[in-house]
Amino acid sequence: MKRYLSTISLALATMLTVSACSTAPASSKANPASAASGAASQPVTITFDQFSNSGDNEQYLKKMIDAYKVKNPNVTIKLQSYGYQDYFTQLTTKVAGGKAADVFELNYENFVSYAKKGALMPLDDIIKSENIDTSSYNPTALKAFNADGKQYGVPDSFSTVLLFYNKDLFDKAKVSYPTDDWKWEDAMNAAQKIRALGKDIYGYYHPCTFNEFYKVAKQNGGSLISADGKSFTMDTPENVQALQYMVDMQNKTNVMPTAAQVERTANADWDLFKSGRLGMIVTGCWAFPDFTKNCGFNWDVAVEPGHSVKATHFFSNGYVVNKDSKAANEAVKFINFISSNKEATQIRLDAGLELPPVTDSSIISQYTSKTPPANRKAVFKSLDFLVTPPVISQYQQLQDIVGKHLDAAVAGTVTPSQALKDMQAECQQTISLSK
Repeated sequence: MKRYLSTISLALATMLTVSACSTAPASSKANPASAASGAASQPVTITFDQFSNSGDNEQYLKKMIDAYKVKNPNVTIKLQSYGYQDYFTQLTTKVAGGKAADVFELNYENFVSYAKKGALMPLDDIIKSENIDTSSYNPTALKAFNADGKQYGVPDSFSTVLLFYNKDLFDKAKVSYPTDDWKWEDAMNAAQKIRALGKDIYGYYHPCTFNEFYKVAKQNGGSLISADGKSFTMDTPENVQALQYMVDMQNKTNVMPTAAQVERTANADWDLFKSGRLGMIVTGCWAFPDFTKNCGFNWDVAVEPGHSVKATHFFSNGYVVNKDSKAANEAVKFINFISSNKEATQIRLDAGLELPPVTDSSIISQYTSKTPPANRKAVFKSLDFLVTPPVISQYQQLQDIVGKHLDAAVAGTVTPSQALKDMQAECQQTISLSK
């Protein structure tokens, strides 16, 4: 997961609609992959676009592809990797122009938009005809790529967000280590004692962003959108209390540094933690390899503190198949292999990539037995409290509006209560929840 970002273009809905109108839905046509499901000796070419294993991590994905090709020598995989910041711009253009790859990667936040606009091929019939076993997948991760009762993709990874803490700073402040049962009050008590250790030492980094706010609101019994998905619920007392809690971390207790107090870099929060000057940080399990390599102190993790209830982030990336793919049957077998086959998941595990989306006990036990952190079981315990983004067709617009008003509250130009009233009004005026 590339931090908490979601960069789907605002043009997606329009462009996909144009594409969908110019081509009949896959369900109304004969399966375009029927020719590809013939004898294994027939050559098949699969184009494959992805982002999560770009850069240095591409070498591990290529190992998974090579493992598949050993078992399927008739298949050629044409891989194209993009950096996360460029990926969705490229993808939107390709989909709109009818030139999308046979297989491409989507994160959960953007998946629904593509599925609802008819850009993806439903996989259920192919899974059945090819006797593909999906029982090996983590059921939560698999369900993330199901829309309107149809399976449109398979997960290639999943991750949860945890409370990371510097045990050495806790020892200096004479504070007990966090437990999986902590609440906001416990975290703030520890954060203030750690903040008191020195001018340049901070207790807690918990940014006031879109992703963090919808989760913290949930921890207090709040939400951004009603359970039936028909109305915005932003200016409730529960949300006001949640936002006040987040704003006070910087502007009242200063357990979290302001932008002026830390170097303004893309990874300022991680850098602060790795420097040994931060007691706690809320971030994802994808930080394990970096922190293991670069933290010169003892650290561990716990389930993130809640308030009236627990709520923890769940993120997942998945592979989907282009609705117009001429190699769909082979494409589904390919994505099933690189996401759930034991050989492929072992490559992922050895490389320290995001968590394989499988329930294989031999894989899970390898993952949980690695240290640091000692409490890796918290990754899975967090799944008991998962909260996912409020996914709508105008997701990026929602994210931008919420972020703008959160920034105003943090800057102190408006109160948290007024920021949420303004947020509610703008969303009601500009976003349709019926789409």
